Amino acid sequence: MNDRKHSPLVTVVTPVYNAEKHIGSCIESVLNQTYENWEIILVDDQSRDNSVSIIKQYAKNDARINLIQLEVNSGAAVARNTAIEAANGKYVAFLDSDDMWVPTKLEKQIAFMEDKDIAFSFTKYSIIDEEGNDLNKVVGIPNQIDYDGYLKNTIIGCLTVVLNIEKIGKMKMPLIRTRQDFAYWLSILKKGYIAYGIQEDLAKYRYVEGSISSNKLKTAKRNWQVYRQIEKLGFFKSVWCFVNYAYNGVRKRV
Repeated sequence: MNDRKHSPLVTVVTPVYNAEKHIGSCIESVLNQTYENWEIILVDDQSRDNSVSIIKQYAKNDARINLIQLEVNSGAAVARNTAIEAANGKYVAFLDSDDMWVPTKLEKQIAFMEDKDIAFSFTKYSIIDEEGNDLNKVVGIPNQIDYDGYLKNTIIGCLTVVLNIEKIGKMKMPLIRTRQDFAYWLSILKKGYIAYGIQEDLAKYRYVEGSISSNKLKTAKRNWQVYRQIEKLGFFKSVWCFVNYAYNGVRKRV
């Protein structure tokens, strides 16, 4: 447990769309944090299921839980940007609606960032199946990565990232439907920041068959588009980065 009065506020950013099956587990993983000075901003992107009513039930019992409802379906980038704009914290952490954190995640990560006075950190994470069963796979990470390194190795798990927005500012994600997190980390690293890896498994990524992130071919295509259309890399540099991305992707799945 920690003293809220002397701990920096962390804003948790969670986009929500038709997440009734897992949103409760997601919120509870934040409620179970040993680090207590947080707020979570859940931005619902016109869900057609019971996501909103579930969130409202949790919000009734804890003032740290906040719901924003978008008027039109706009995608995860707009949802995350809306939460970033509304954030009150020194730090912003990212957690998607079907993922979870281990209880000590924020405590360890904020202590790490405060101690080293850094702007961008991420951690190892494990993979669970749709029902929450552990698949005995932990995604390893480097101790640090810069812009050029990340172009070739998309190793940063969105659910593990914490940013110090007092240092970085409230930078917005590019308005693309998929791989906006990849492009976002690149935009931050391109400014000269380094992302520092914490060598502990502090989050659980839920692998859902048929989801956008599970389609490796589409992900690869989107990465190529980020290289060419957003980062404006030349053709040959894009090919070099893409080959390395593919190689590292295979290693990640071994």
